[in-house]
Amino acid sequence: MTDSSTGLERLSLNTKTTNSWTLAEAVDGAARAGIPALGLWRDRVHEAGLEKAAKLVRDAGLRVSSLCRGGFLTASDEAGIASALEDNKRAIDEAATLGTDALVMVVGGLPEGDVDLAGARERVAERLGELAPYAGDHGVKLVLEPLHPMYVADRAVISTLGQALDLATPHPVDAVAVVVDTFHVFWDPDIAAQIERAGAERRIAAYQVCDFNLPIPSDALLARGMMGDGVIDFASITRMVAATGYTGDVEVEIFNEAVWASDPDEVLATMAQRYRDLVLPHL
Repeated sequence: MTDSSTGLERLSLNTKTTNSWTLAEAVDGAARAGIPALGLWRDRVHEAGLEKAAKLVRDAGLRVSSLCRGGFLTASDEAGIASALEDNKRAIDEAATLGTDALVMVVGGLPEGDVDLAGARERVAERLGELAPYAGDHGVKLVLEPLHPMYVADRAVISTLGQALDLATPHPVDAVAVVVDTFHVFWDPDIAAQIERAGAERRIAAYQVCDFNLPIPSDALLARGMMGDGVIDFASITRMVAATGYTGDVEVEIFNEAVWASDPDEVLATMAQRYRDLVLPHL
């Protein structure tokens, strides 16, 4: 449990940041570091077992800030569509069991051989229309995550917060929302207006922070870095998010080989200090 004097009351450890740890180890490490929340990836939940995972977090006195991930909704064949809908409903059920209302959605890229981005985005909109009522009925939000444009072909056909909000708008705010992830949106020249819009629409369900490191590695997924090691201005983005009235957790999600190879306890110590220095003063 955290002490109110630590400044870490809103900090959350995403389990990808300590990728070498099992869920039990991540829970124990977060508790020892005074970090009160975890963002869970489904692989770690499945390894532990859903009910055991929920109990591990609950018994440690921690909370689940989000579950990652749902999505991959761009399939155009009937089998692919059915499989995606089934998996996403299962993910919604898992989020509800874990006690989080945020299921982060990576919407999917282009199917093999397909170059029709507009068509893929239309399919995402259609699938959201099918899933949103189920999510709302279970007290879970489908939290759309726009990804940096370098991932548009293989992981997410939405690249901006504005696109994510356009997809969310037809649905109730308690069923479809968005995440502001610094790595993915810092470059957007319209980011200030879109964060303000997201706040006005009450759509911000999560705030994730990590840095954008250079040079970009051969595996672009691993370009995420510890706050302060890259090119992102955390002060300005955090002030934008705070100005909307967002009071939720701030989740640190890092994909980085050097971070993963480091002692996880040292990673948590560095994470907490960088959060205090670069993010907390602007919340």
